[in-house]
Amino acid sequence: MSLSSYIPRDPRAIKTEVLSGLTVALALVPEAVAFAFIAGVEPLVGLYAAFLVGLVTSVFGGRPGMISGATGALAVVMVSLVAQHGVEYLFTTVVLMGIFQMLAGAFRLGKFIRMVPYPVMLGFVNGLAIVIFLSQLGQFKTVMPDGSLSWLPVPQIIIMLGVAALTMLTIVVLPRLTKAFPAPLAGILVATAAVIFTGLETRTVGDLAHIAGGFPSFHIPSVPITFETLRIIVPYALVLAAIGLIESLLTLTLIDELTDTRGRNSRECLAQGAANVLTGFFGGMGGCAMIGQSMININSGARYRLSGICAALFLLCFILFASQWIEMIPVAALVGVMFIVVIATFEWSSLRIMGKIPRADAFVIVLVSGVTVVTDLAIAVVVGVIVSALVFAWQSARHVYTDVVEETETKKVYVLHGQLFFASISTFRDLFSPKEDPKDVVIDFRHSRVWDHSALEAIDALAEKYMQNGTQLHLLHLSPDCKRLLQKAGHLVEPDDDSDPHYRVVVDYKDHPPSNVVE
Repeated sequence: MSLSSYIPRDPRAIKTEVLSGLTVALALVPEAVAFAFIAGVEPLVGLYAAFLVGLVTSVFGGRPGMISGATGALAVVMVSLVAQHGVEYLFTTVVLMGIFQMLAGAFRLGKFIRMVPYPVMLGFVNGLAIVIFLSQLGQFKTVMPDGSLSWLPVPQIIIMLGVAALTMLTIVVLPRLTKAFPAPLAGILVATAAVIFTGLETRTVGDLAHIAGGFPSFHIPSVPITFETLRIIVPYALVLAAIGLIESLLTLTLIDELTDTRGRNSRECLAQGAANVLTGFFGGMGGCAMIGQSMININSGARYRLSGICAALFLLCFILFASQWIEMIPVAALVGVMFIVVIATFEWSSLRIMGKIPRADAFVIVLVSGVTVVTDLAIAVVVGVIVSALVFAWQSARHVYTDVVEETETKKVYVLHGQLFFASISTFRDLFSPKEDPKDVVIDFRHSRVWDHSALEAIDALAEKYMQNGTQLHLLHLSPDCKRLLQKAGHLVEPDDDSDPHYRVVVDYKDHPPSNVVE
């Protein structure tokens, strides 16, 4: 790892990194506390997770400038585990979650994030912006004696909206005057000063929870080491590991686009896993990348690991030494910062292009956004990828056709075009008429691609039909791999090694073991 990715050489850039880290740390406090409440654990469990996960991923992760910590996407999965089995099972699950993530990094599974289509990315970003906005509305509610949530009195809501508006105005105006100071941090300071000097009665961070605490201590989770314990925690660990990696890698991809640089997926998987293993042994609830705080960091000008390291260390200082001052910050100031993040995160251009892109892509954008809001990010991304794959398969299946380049009473030559796979074999069968064709038929696969076992079976079945009608069938320009795997029609392939294409057919090797695979 190069030192240049940690600390910039320009003193002004160092100042930007440190101040950006301070801004992020301030924004992390209410988020970590809120997500701890969602998961049903103590506020310090969320704060320790934000510190440990943020520090480890900033030092060792694959994306400088990305911020990680306790997140709502993980908290909503954890709540049932904590409610049924207690916090010790949560710590054990977080350790196992980290092990699964490290395995994903070791086997380089992070590269599969490339399979996420751009419409799914747009839906992910828009859905997450909506989720961040909706999560901030919770700050305008209070818990009633019966445990239900109710809106604050109208005067308090108006005051909070005013403070949030002052914060947002500062963030928007300050960069036009100077870029020497991070606008989000200036917005928090201005709003806090206004509330203190005017004596406005509004909710502060201290009203959410007291954040004072000690340094996180090593603790082996006290759960029985039995198969019953594994039966309980393994499903949760797998789901949490998947959600954490998907959110982290998609956030990494987004920051790559914003900064015109490229992070390292496998390294990020390893770092996320190591961070969660460590967090589980130090009393944290685990975490992953946080798009909101990452956007604050990037928009503040941070580009190095120093900002994330500073954010984690500042957060620890808040817990150890400065809790009484941090608890004075009005919640509305942090809400204003997050509202700016929502505006910057949402891809407004996606609304303008809805009528210009294919309807299937527009549907995927809306679908992923909706599923992200209703369920969670992991499910939304999986649904989006599946729908996109099905759309692609359907469209590819419709574009299989033949050109008849020669036809006489005794001979007919077909040239096949398109992708031959499970979804297109029905169309492929309909292109030929074994009972009506002459006694000598040629099918040229030069402009086609045979993808899977279904395609091979379709070729075999077609060849059998031609042979049953006494037709001499010739198959041209199939790959050597395809020739070997054809069972019934293999002897019908005309040799033409110089111009045969070279590709591999994705099939089950148990049915068709190729000659060059060592068991």
